[in-house]
Amino acid sequence: MPDTTHDLVIIGAGPGGYVAAIRAAQLGMDVACVDEHSQLGGTCLRVGCIPSKALLESSHLYEQTAHELGVHGIKVKDVSLDLKAMLDRKDKVVSTLSGGIAGLFKKSKIKHYQGTGSINADKAVVVTDSKGKSQTVKAKNILIATGSRPASIPGVDLSLDKVDTSTDALSYDKPPKHLAVIGAGYIGLEIGSIWRRLGSKVTVLEYLDRVLPGMDAQLARHAHRTFEKQGINYELKSRVTGVKSGKQGVTIEREGADPVKADRVLVAVGRAPHTEGLGVEEMGIERDSRGFITVDENFQTNIHNIYAIGDVIPTMMLAHVAEEEGIACVEKIATGYGHVNYDVIPAVVFTHPEIASVGRSESGLKDEAHEYKSGLFNFKGNGRAHAIEQADGFVKIVSDKKTDRVLGVHIIGPDAGSLIAECASAMQYGATAEDIYRTCHAHPTLSEAVKEAAMAVDGRAIHA
Repeated sequence: MPDTTHDLVIIGAGPGGYVAAIRAAQLGMDVACVDEHSQLGGTCLRVGCIPSKALLESSHLYEQTAHELGVHGIKVKDVSLDLKAMLDRKDKVVSTLSGGIAGLFKKSKIKHYQGTGSINADKAVVVTDSKGKSQTVKAKNILIATGSRPASIPGVDLSLDKVDTSTDALSYDKPPKHLAVIGAGYIGLEIGSIWRRLGSKVTVLEYLDRVLPGMDAQLARHAHRTFEKQGINYELKSRVTGVKSGKQGVTIEREGADPVKADRVLVAVGRAPHTEGLGVEEMGIERDSRGFITVDENFQTNIHNIYAIGDVIPTMMLAHVAEEEGIACVEKIATGYGHVNYDVIPAVVFTHPEIASVGRSESGLKDEAHEYKSGLFNFKGNGRAHAIEQADGFVKIVSDKKTDRVLGVHIIGPDAGSLIAECASAMQYGATAEDIYRTCHAHPTLSEAVKEAAMAVDGRAIHA
């Protein structure tokens, strides 16, 4: 096929890549996006964020119907699980959203080249389809947005039968009798929660002495207690040294402790940048010791007009971060200006209750000897939380001791993922805790818990 030239070629159609493509088209660029899959949306949409949230919602409704509706005066008999229908619904959600992205590409006149992309010595992208046929796509600018892949640890071979990644664990044809999860981060806790609700015994093995590494310690302790009550078993301080797979299941070996036997094991120890086959080494594109592509403040690599965003660079590995970086990158290319405020990045764990955080943690501030004050409000003091039978959890706000400017917010409780947005917006505009509590919040709503936590910073909470 003849060579084609574009203003911008993006390798990867995940949240960072496709959002960058649409914004670049809005800015008047001729844009192409290379992705090997017919379904656009990347790992996040196809086998990550979206399907996992679909199953989290379905499994929660199943558990609620089977065990929790009686308190509302609703009696349900003979509740049964149709896992195939649940998985079909998950797949339908994915196909609907992927089709929506394809429609946006068509609307924005973005060309989708289906195949794998690699950068050659002429700074062009060679697209190779599933049949091995190649074509060269030239561009004034190239943006790498290939995301990440599941990581593992020494002694754990992801190619073994019954040794699963998050992708595998979203498509089991039946709930495992016993699912072991290596890693107590958000991926392990979310997927572990899905199968626990659907009938699996779930054991989480974590190397550290706590769950949710990186999140506020008080938040993590509350989450640990809550999930234990729900039936998840934790084995903290467990250093996994190897996994053996056999006909009867898997055996997880641990240093200084008895092995754990399970039907399947989910390896959820994080993710690694996906840069294989891109021509990164051949082009001399610099990477750090962990394999992440290094970029400057413009998201440009050490090679002129080659950029990178999202999980392949050493920033927070979150879909919405990749989106922000994609927009900022192409705006910098087109206008000379674009910005991401990495101090105000919300993170959400979609368990039940939900967990959300933005900004600095209390322990981090202590480590830096940063003078702060904090306020905590429990959802048990919130009328709406009781009305919906979800009064577990709290909102905690930390602010600067001198200026009162909000430094971080940490929530575990109902709809935490939505409540954190108000806090992120407040922090983006430099709000103080008093600014939040002087803002009228509707009654009865869960957001009143945010207001009360802000009041608690100065000892003024009303319903505590």
